[in-house]
Amino acid sequence: MRTRFQIAGLAIAAALVLSTVSFAQIHPPSTTGNRSPAAQKAAANAPKPAYDPHDVSGVWWGRGNDILMGNPVPALTPAGEKMLALNKPYVGPHAVSYVDANDPITGCDPIGYPRIAYTNNRSFEFVQTPLKILQIFEWTHGMREIWMDGRKIPDDVDPRWYGYAVGHWDGSTLVVESAGYNDKTWLDRFGNPHSEDMKMEERFEHPDAMTLSLTTTLTDPKIYAKPWVSAKAQPYKLQLPKGITELEEVYCVPSEENAFNKTVRDAAGEYDPNAK
Repeated sequence: MRTRFQIAGLAIAAALVLSTVSFAQIHPPSTTGNRSPAAQKAAANAPKPAYDPHDVSGVWWGRGNDILMGNPVPALTPAGEKMLALNKPYVGPHAVSYVDANDPITGCDPIGYPRIAYTNNRSFEFVQTPLKILQIFEWTHGMREIWMDGRKIPDDVDPRWYGYAVGHWDGSTLVVESAGYNDKTWLDRFGNPHSEDMKMEERFEHPDAMTLSLTTTLTDPKIYAKPWVSAKAQPYKLQLPKGITELEEVYCVPSEENAFNKTVRDAAGEYDPNAK
């Protein structure tokens, strides 16, 4: 029979593993943001690209915020409060134990947008074509299309993990409007929800060859009493050499997640504080 000391030891060990693995899953380190000294030297010596205000191609890296867009959450509607109550994060003001949490990404669901742009501290790549810009994310290699051919967002678009996005240029700023999101994702790791009616406007300011600054306005009247607007711009820096810097292949693999749950998460759930 387990003693209190054995049980406590198991709980502490499990907690350490849980905190390490879960942090790595939700905030994995950036491969382009934390490079070796040799890679950093090579990047510093790489020739700076010529500045074309309408060319955002390349790999971009920026450090995310724990709170979406740096601003407090707007007041929730009654429908929003009901939706939030169903979400069980293991961090933040509504936190539950890791065993009881239901963050969709722990089951390898797509992280969704805009969460992936603000909280995962990994790079993304813009690939430009004459008709659209592809935004490819390093973590899980998620991708969204930003159509640049003048089309509008369809009225009957099927809900998607990363939405339906169209863009245009306003001077040196890439303006992206999006809608058509499914409601299966969270906006952040604190469990803040959104509905399928969510719409966004993003403004990627491109003041020089090396810099992007993202501001976002999120509108979802079914869930929030007012729009959620960036408190300040989210900065991204171009990774050099441009056209050569690679994204790492990073996927959330269900088989590994299941093994983790079986050997660590489920075992931690067996802890009984009243055991003798």
